[in-house]
Amino acid sequence: MNKKLLIVDDQTGIRILLTEVFNAEGYTTFQASNGRLALEIVKKEAPDLVLLDMKIPGMDGLDILRHIKQMDESIKVIMMTAYGELDMIKETTELGVLEHFTKPFDIDELRIAVNNQFLAPNERRFG
Repeated sequence: MNKKLLIVDDQTGIRILLTEVFNAEGYTTFQASNGRLALEIVKKEAPDLVLLDMKIPGMDGLDILRHIKQMDESIKVIMMTAYGELDMIKETTELGVLEHFTKPFDIDELRIAVNNQFLAPNERRFG
């Protein structure tokens, strides 16, 4: 089964890099540079996993996350942020975020984290 991955980041370079990495992993990828577009893609494509940047102009990652979870609670979310705000991490975890990556992140660690979300718990790899 083809897994769908939505990449939400206002930085074009990061979206392109992550799209290339996850297309090579065999995922169908979608990109959004803002919250409005991200929510349109969630509604239309129902991605299995969203890589969501916290700081997005217009609608921040927390707002986007709340809307995604209202639309479909089962969509998995991994947050990416350049900011290590503990209160934000606590709140996003309470809203169901699985993992947090601080920019600049290690692309291999992120790739492993995404792949692990699509494996059964007893198949998950580390490192």
